[in-house]
Amino acid sequence: MTIALEKMVPVTVLTGFLGAGKTTLLKRILSEYHGRRIAVIENEFGPENIDNELLVQDQDEEIIELSNGCICCTVRGDLMRTLNDLRAKREAGELSFERVIIETTGMANPGPVCQTFFMDDNIAEYYRLDAVITVVDAKHGMTTLDTQDESQKQIGFADRILVSKKDLVSDDEYERLRQRILRINPRATISAVHFGETDLTEILDISGFNLNTVLDIDPDFLVADEHHHHEHGHDHDHDCDEHCDHEHHNHAPHQDSVSAFVFKSRRPFDPDRLEDFLGGVVQIYGPDLLRYKGIIYLKGANRRMLFQGVHMMMGAEPGKPWLGKEKPETKLVFIGNNLPKDVFMQGLEQCLV
Repeated sequence: MTIALEKMVPVTVLTGFLGAGKTTLLKRILSEYHGRRIAVIENEFGPENIDNELLVQDQDEEIIELSNGCICCTVRGDLMRTLNDLRAKREAGELSFERVIIETTGMANPGPVCQTFFMDDNIAEYYRLDAVITVVDAKHGMTTLDTQDESQKQIGFADRILVSKKDLVSDDEYERLRQRILRINPRATISAVHFGETDLTEILDISGFNLNTVLDIDPDFLVADEHHHHEHGHDHDHDCDEHCDHEHHNHAPHQDSVSAFVFKSRRPFDPDRLEDFLGGVVQIYGPDLLRYKGIIYLKGANRRMLFQGVHMMMGAEPGKPWLGKEKPETKLVFIGNNLPKDVFMQGLEQCLV
């Protein structure tokens, strides 16, 4: 049974380190998203739940009805089993909900949660992974990034990054944190939120995981790359050597293990060579590849290919045709853990026609 995209249940993954403000944001969504019924899956390890006053029934149950008509369940077992269980109860008319929000534990790498939506056919046909939202604490964010690798992965996976507690830091401190987040993940939008107060249209139904959305790369990130090209007098039109690394533009001392780089070229790819190369790097570096996404210009194709992946699972599908005045161009962003940028850049270069 194939379900039309618009009928699929959208899923938002809410992540962020301990104390960043995930629960505050979730409570706000539940109290303000009027008229919508939401299934909340709590992937927390402790007994702490969303908000004890919201709960109508006993906390020990697997699935709890909240006073606003939403439901909540704590994942004690497998997320896949829980999602299939929710689907069965919804189809049987026992539960009513229109979307799912998964709140991960503060210590979690969101990667395995995202992979769940590609690994199981029943889940992949019924649920649509909409976006990963990561909350970062402005006051403690720098220290957390210094000491906790998982917090870097949470930023690396994000489609939207919400920075909480900005009022507790100076403008300079906030800007340093913002620049650091940008180096880790240039494709996520970053905005400051106060006590979880954010425009819900910015975090729900944004199709961050949809291949048909534009390639969201922070313009400053690419400007920095291009600016560096001109400084060195390069006239080629893709990033192809170590001198073009955006890290040089920011004199921050932090060497985060998670970082991003962009490959751009106006030359088309040879489809077979590209497929072989990508297949190889995913086999070798898959566990360290957090997110990769982009638009590919293929030889002989009159339309762009939309490409993205999570860890070892990648997919591509045809996008819009290249318009008459458009110059076809490949733009790929890779976000990962200690990735050898030169291996990727040189390998992609060799796949060009």
